[in-house]
Amino acid sequence: MSTLLRQHGGGVAFLQLGLELSWLVAAVVLAARYQSALSSLSVATPALVFAVLMVGLNAAFGLYRRDRRLAFGEYAVRQSAALVIGLPIAYFSSHILPGGVFFQEAFGPLVLIALGGLLAVRQITVSPVARMLSPYRVLVLGTGPEALAVETSLEMTNPPGLQLAGFYPLEKVPVRSVAMTRIVSTHLTLEQTVAHLAIDEIIVAVREQRGGVLPLRELLECRLAGIQVTDLPRFFERVHGRVPIESLKASWLIYGNGFRQSWLRNVVKRCFDVCVVGIMLPIALPIMAAMAVLIALDGGAPIIYRQERVGRHGHKFTLLKFRSMTKDAEKDGRPSWASVNDSRITAVGRFMRHTRIDELPQLINVLRGEMSFVGPRPERPAFVGTLAEKIPFYAVRHSVKPGLTGWAQVRYTYGGNLEESVKKLEYDLFYVKNHSLLLDLLILIKTVRVVLLGEGAR
Repeated sequence: MSTLLRQHGGGVAFLQLGLELSWLVAAVVLAARYQSALSSLSVATPALVFAVLMVGLNAAFGLYRRDRRLAFGEYAVRQSAALVIGLPIAYFSSHILPGGVFFQEAFGPLVLIALGGLLAVRQITVSPVARMLSPYRVLVLGTGPEALAVETSLEMTNPPGLQLAGFYPLEKVPVRSVAMTRIVSTHLTLEQTVAHLAIDEIIVAVREQRGGVLPLRELLECRLAGIQVTDLPRFFERVHGRVPIESLKASWLIYGNGFRQSWLRNVVKRCFDVCVVGIMLPIALPIMAAMAVLIALDGGAPIIYRQERVGRHGHKFTLLKFRSMTKDAEKDGRPSWASVNDSRITAVGRFMRHTRIDELPQLINVLRGEMSFVGPRPERPAFVGTLAEKIPFYAVRHSVKPGLTGWAQVRYTYGGNLEESVKKLEYDLFYVKNHSLLLDLLILIKTVRVVLLGEGAR
């Protein structure tokens, strides 16, 4: 049994899942007994439904993954997001469950008991056990710059229980970018090395794979033996939430998983947009009115700045935002990116950009259906033409609606030059490939942090 758990990296996840299931059921019972001194059986059914629902949401938010160590802050944010979604669902579904009325009466204390207990389970039990169990061992195939990038990534993310066993050299790729002491001996074949070092996963860190560079037969034998084999794009996608352009191939886009564009997903996303705007617009209107007055006092009309942007499938639309620059910001008629401490930005504009208030008029763009609330940020046509010529796969980001906020906005910085635009595209590709309602909700929660801290503003 221990070999099976180690092979699939699931021991810690199964332990955490079991502990959380038990605690969530206990949390409902404790809250109900605290509220009404009921017996445990009175809320057994809604307690079990709530526990199963929350475990499913926790899995969707990546809380059982073993390939990346989540900082306590990020873990708490994801756990809170899962509860924000799960608690209302459980509350309303309890109307049709036996004992549901007692569950509803205990709803208040349940929120605190559930969240506190889940965080305690992770910190007091799961994390120490993860360090005690046998490690999940990884072997990197290759010794070049890509292999060094994998090593650096693993050192940065420090996944719990993961151990880099070494680098297996390839005869046709003699480049050495990693320390010689980390390179394993080639006296054994790849299959023998994997067995000898008790490897759980092979990461193929080679950019050019044609011409018999890879030992495909041996890789196939390892795969058939249950060893996970991961290429560079999937590794970076899993660890960093981005898809590296330099190692990306068209075949990965064509044959890979994801890129769901079904009518159901479009309907769900549109309903999500309308609901979010319906909640935000009444709250934002007083703020927008105050900003309009300040802009008028600071420099007069125009208060709303209209700018052509590129949307889904390359269609152009007029984006709305509060004017944050001087009226002659582009008096030469040439579009230019905003820079750090840009002198064209007005005093009021600097405050609006720092707090993202200048983007609030785009709620109208979302209502019109020109934008979504979450998606890649729309660029100006002049920039799109240049970036599409110089960056491979840039047009892929236009397969979904642009967004008021997005994965790149909460994970990276402002894209004000070619190099930064490449990095932003890597995060945009991750979103296009993996976009879902849960990911949109996670981005919304992270956006609150970005706005409060003023990250990435120019």
